[in-house]
Amino acid sequence: MLYQTKEYLMKKYNIKESILDFCIEIEKSLKKQFFKIDEINEFNQLKVLNAMQEIGVSDRHFFGSTGYGYDDIGREAIEDTYSYIFKSEDSLVRSQIISGTHALSICLFGILRPGDEILSITGKPYDTLENVIGINEIEDGQGSLRDYQVTYKQIDLLEDGEVDINKVMKTISKNTKLVFIQRSTGYAWRKALTISKMKKVIDVIKEKFPNIIVMVDNCYGEFIETMEPIEIGADIMAGSLIKNPGGGLAPTGGYISGRKDLVALAANRLSAPGLGKEGGATLGINRLYFQGLFLAPHIVSQALKVAVLGAKIFEELGYEVCPKFNDERSDIIQGIKLNNPENVITFCNAIQQSAPVDSFVSPEPWKMPGYNDPVIMAAGAFIQGSSIELSADAPIKEPYIAYLQGGLTFEHGKIALYIALQKLVEKKIIQL
Repeated sequence: MLYQTKEYLMKKYNIKESILDFCIEIEKSLKKQFFKIDEINEFNQLKVLNAMQEIGVSDRHFFGSTGYGYDDIGREAIEDTYSYIFKSEDSLVRSQIISGTHALSICLFGILRPGDEILSITGKPYDTLENVIGINEIEDGQGSLRDYQVTYKQIDLLEDGEVDINKVMKTISKNTKLVFIQRSTGYAWRKALTISKMKKVIDVIKEKFPNIIVMVDNCYGEFIETMEPIEIGADIMAGSLIKNPGGGLAPTGGYISGRKDLVALAANRLSAPGLGKEGGATLGINRLYFQGLFLAPHIVSQALKVAVLGAKIFEELGYEVCPKFNDERSDIIQGIKLNNPENVITFCNAIQQSAPVDSFVSPEPWKMPGYNDPVIMAAGAFIQGSSIELSADAPIKEPYIAYLQGGLTFEHGKIALYIALQKLVEKKIIQL
């Protein structure tokens, strides 16, 4: 660290020198992990570059459409690019998809019919999907899949985080239409499911039940590894453009990618039966989608380095973290078990104070739409809710885990961690 940088952090942010020295030494010890991240970034950057060259991306693709959005060549090119990168038959990449939950919901409602069964094999899905499926206490009649007589079963992961494949194979029935896999940790205390582990599970399922649809919630997982779920046998996957693949530039949107017939069903659900993918105005957003996608592998690598540094710092301070700094990763989320509400709120407030946007705001836990517990979210982002930008959030419930994710630059992530440690020292939560 430059002397000027150290002096600036100490004078402008009142960070103790001992905190900076502690973090500097930890960063030096992470060269092996960072080198691996850089190698994967380089491969994924090459993959995205090649896709854009093969599709023939040109500035004519950057201009948007209005109204119905018919014959939007830019929209078609971005969807072709996603399909090329993800090795899928077709993709739906739209600003009309407002979130990852929305993208997943479109898939489920598009594919499933009354009497069908969903089998989640990675435990309970992310909180916001509980209302979509109808697996919590929400009343009937609000439009969940349960209202349409779609049933649900789940199989929890084993204690070591592995899929209980023996139980999966015994549980699949004649009504099981779709096997659901959540790649990321969500608000669980587990590691993300790696591509290699996912492949083993999908291979076993497909060997005996080739007609079952395997769907992957790919949120937070894009460009973490050198392969994506469609390449290893998944039939359809979905995610958000204000997470990894948007590269911090996509102002909104989501994507669905996979088998052509399944993407068509999802498109009919997004628009209307018979309209499918033919419409959907892009309003000048195409260039940001292309440019964000081009930057995405690098941005994801920055976020991963922030997560690894955060894991190592808090491990050294005696806190439980998941994953550990040297674990294999398959999403950008870093869980830190902070043990009580005060610690969680202090940490999240520090991340907010380190943001370039709304640094003066103090987030508080509140009952967010779609969540079943009060949630605190620190997200001083250029794009509202963009979790590829540095953010931290936590449901206020035991065991009081803060989830750190994102970071457009590693440098910003480091500064945020310095500030967080300083606030924890001031509250006498840690000693440094």
